[in-house]
Amino acid sequence: MSSSSSPKEAAPPWLELPREITSAILHKLGAIEILTTAQSVCTAWQSVCRDPSMWRCIDMRNTGDLWDMPYNLEKMCRHAVDRSQGQLIDINIEYFGTDELLHYISQRSSQLRRLQLVFSYGITGDGLIEAVKKFPLLEELHLYYTSIDAQAIEAIGRLCPHLKSFTSNNRWYKQEYLVCDMDARAIAENMPQLRHLQLFGNKMTNEGLQAILDGCPHLELLDLRQCFNIHFGGNIGRLCTQRIRDLRRPHDSTDDYPFDADIYDYETSDDDYITGFSDMDLVSDYDDYLEFSGASDCSGEYFDYHDAW
Repeated sequence: MSSSSSPKEAAPPWLELPREITSAILHKLGAIEILTTAQSVCTAWQSVCRDPSMWRCIDMRNTGDLWDMPYNLEKMCRHAVDRSQGQLIDINIEYFGTDELLHYISQRSSQLRRLQLVFSYGITGDGLIEAVKKFPLLEELHLYYTSIDAQAIEAIGRLCPHLKSFTSNNRWYKQEYLVCDMDARAIAENMPQLRHLQLFGNKMTNEGLQAILDGCPHLELLDLRQCFNIHFGGNIGRLCTQRIRDLRRPHDSTDDYPFDADIYDYETSDDDYITGFSDMDLVSDYDDYLEFSGASDCSGEYFDYHDAW
């Protein structure tokens, strides 16, 4: 009497991928999706997601609904930083962030080379200065609608001698006769190694631009879109054209700009409406933990309390 057995079910093709390829694919999801979804799919993915090398670059770009967030982004970011085990070199924080979070990152990420903050209204100039003291290798600092003043720019320039790329972007408001070259002078006097500089919506004039050209001789990319106090006629225009390989002028198209580039009337616009968020709205008040779906697929793997948001 012959016996038969059912053939062994083949593993899904994506489980047969080399670990480094799986890591590269999962990394494209971003930190939020990795922590809330991907790491719970199976034990193989969980192992990859817990590898410190997966967290050398942390993308906390939030594409969900900030008004109905089932987890605390700041708590999640701290956990991602912990997973990097000191290997973090690049972090992007969008639509949340506080001085306390930045301090937490700075205490654990001395190798950081790139920091990007977007709509991080809870971060102050003083908080940023204290943080960059712990980032001696920082080469790129990108601030989108994260306000700092000229004094903070001066301090950052002194504390980050390797800084090669700097962004300080704001909105342009229709407000007559408002000009200010303080940011430009602070950059010119304290960031001599810059290669890339973006100052979207800045109030500087031709004098500020001249100071930057004099103080930053290595500039290759200069983005001055919506810097409407600058006029490119005469010598300043010729100098920029000769010196700068990639030049964006005040009236150039903003179609490729990733954030809101609308111009607002200062006299009639409501600041709360313009920004869309207040400091307190940006961080979820929920302290509930997230149930991990598919836990049975992880063969009884234990999720400690750090995995609960």
